[in-house]
Amino acid sequence: MMAFLTLLARNRLAMAGGIVLSLVILLVLLTPILPLADPDVTDTGNRFKPPFSEGALLGTDHLGRDLLSRLLWGTQLSLAVGFSAAIIAATLGAAIGIIAGFYGGRTDNIIMRGVDMLMAFPYILLALAIVAALGPGLFNALIAVAAVNVPFFARNIRGITVGIAHKEFVDAARLAGMSNARIILTEVLPNVIPVIIIAMSTTIGWMILETAGLSFLGLGSQPPQADLGSMLGEARSALITNPHTSIVPGVMILIIVMSINLLGDGVRDALDPRLKSGALSRPMAATMVKREAPAPTSEGKGLLEAQELQTQFHVKDRVYRAAGGVSLHVEKGECLGIIGESGSGKSVTALSVMGLVASPPGVITGGAVRYEGKDLIGVPYKQLRDMRGRNVAYIFQDPLATLHPLYRVGDQLIEAIRSHRPIGKEEGRAKAIELLEAVRIPNAAKRITDYPHEMSGGMRQRVGIAMALANDPDVIIADEPTTALDVTVQAQILALLDDLRKSRGLAIVFITHDFGVVAQLCDRVAVMYAGRIVEEGQTADILDNPRHPYTARLMACVPELGEGKRRLEAIPGLPPVVDKLPAGCAFADRCDKVQDACRQGDIPLERNGARAVRCLFPETPLKEAAE
Repeated sequence: MMAFLTLLARNRLAMAGGIVLSLVILLVLLTPILPLADPDVTDTGNRFKPPFSEGALLGTDHLGRDLLSRLLWGTQLSLAVGFSAAIIAATLGAAIGIIAGFYGGRTDNIIMRGVDMLMAFPYILLALAIVAALGPGLFNALIAVAAVNVPFFARNIRGITVGIAHKEFVDAARLAGMSNARIILTEVLPNVIPVIIIAMSTTIGWMILETAGLSFLGLGSQPPQADLGSMLGEARSALITNPHTSIVPGVMILIIVMSINLLGDGVRDALDPRLKSGALSRPMAATMVKREAPAPTSEGKGLLEAQELQTQFHVKDRVYRAAGGVSLHVEKGECLGIIGESGSGKSVTALSVMGLVASPPGVITGGAVRYEGKDLIGVPYKQLRDMRGRNVAYIFQDPLATLHPLYRVGDQLIEAIRSHRPIGKEEGRAKAIELLEAVRIPNAAKRITDYPHEMSGGMRQRVGIAMALANDPDVIIADEPTTALDVTVQAQILALLDDLRKSRGLAIVFITHDFGVVAQLCDRVAVMYAGRIVEEGQTADILDNPRHPYTARLMACVPELGEGKRRLEAIPGLPPVVDKLPAGCAFADRCDKVQDACRQGDIPLERNGARAVRCLFPETPLKEAAE
């Protein structure tokens, strides 16, 4: 609950809406004990008194009734009807949607066709028809408003339930012998409740407006009972001569609906795991750049070079230093491996190269990234976009998430090419087939018409590689592309990447947490910990002689064939949180060689030829290792 309130508090508009709505609700709850005039007593001798008159703060209406009293009692009634209608519609709609989505088949077909029939009518006409059948009255208006909104909830909840009903945890519940009713209550409903709350928070305002509309037409609240809609309806004849009688209820409707909608947007953002920031903003097209110091001078290393790259995430008053001064380079035809535990900054470093770190909250605060000697940090977006995929391409970890599920793989390959150069339909098809053949997909001419879900995980990853190759880039950044694949397919993908590197002269930056992959594919390796490079060198040298204690511990965690009796090590503790990095060595709390000097201050990356280590007491001293 506290986490939800914290996320909600970040959205200032939502908090403003919540405060205003709370004040309105508090005011209407206190209405019965406030010294107000009777809202239904007429006094035609004092009709149309202006606001701030003696004894009538907001004036009087055409029958001399006190507008303040009628406003507060009417607001109480309108809020009660609106919230009641929302609860009824959400409860019935959610029940219908869950049953239809969970059981599927004929049950789903019959229920949803009935819902479609209701949605075929304009909702206000359907509400009018229901009230006409039941007769005028506020209770009947409540029923009509709830009824016309049931299909909206049913449709939304049914769509969510269909996805949940086929999840593994639901199948496990069935195998455990649980009844359908129990599965719905214990497995499906808890996953659907946030969606119901979000839908309710964004529709209560509509329902208040719909109820007010029916009362405005004389089909809701009946005289002398007042709600906001009936007050507007009674005041319309005096709109020109005495506008305050319309403005008073109109402003209250505006305040209530606006505050509910603002609060509803904030609730949606706070409950939606995809919008955890609670902000109503989309990421920028390129990562924000706020360099605190000038870019370092180029050292002329490699085709692609990162120099003291610093990328941070600014979340409220906390600063997460995901990349804390990373220096790397890769030559043409070379494969550089970046290895480390999850959260060590590998992916953030790679995404920073082409400005793909989401902003907000990501910010590049220092360093440089040079392609062929030219700094890419802070260049115009048009230039950066032109280089993405053409000069530097990416292979992402999960191809099922990166490939569009509704487009054929051939069309997506052609689109990747067209984003950089014009290409005809036949030429595009031929190029797509050529790319699929290059990544060794059998029967490529037919597979280009497949959708991503029709392919295996290995085939989808090959399509991802083909998309990366579509514009003949010089550098490919592969972000753990084999993690989700079985061992056999992983070996095939690694062999494919190695062949492509040798045949096309590609420079590859391969991100992984597996030293076995590094040994098979990479020429050099950089080990990252807590956003910094802690060791770098030729792959063979590091595998034979790891110098940083963290590298040695990582390698000790890897099982080896024929070494069944060897004890597999585990690194004690957890990596530090990068918004509270300790002074000195970040690995000190987990290192069995730690000494007082390790905690005293920043430890530089000491280089000797191709080897580099950030450690005061390495496994093998640097000069010894060089000799």
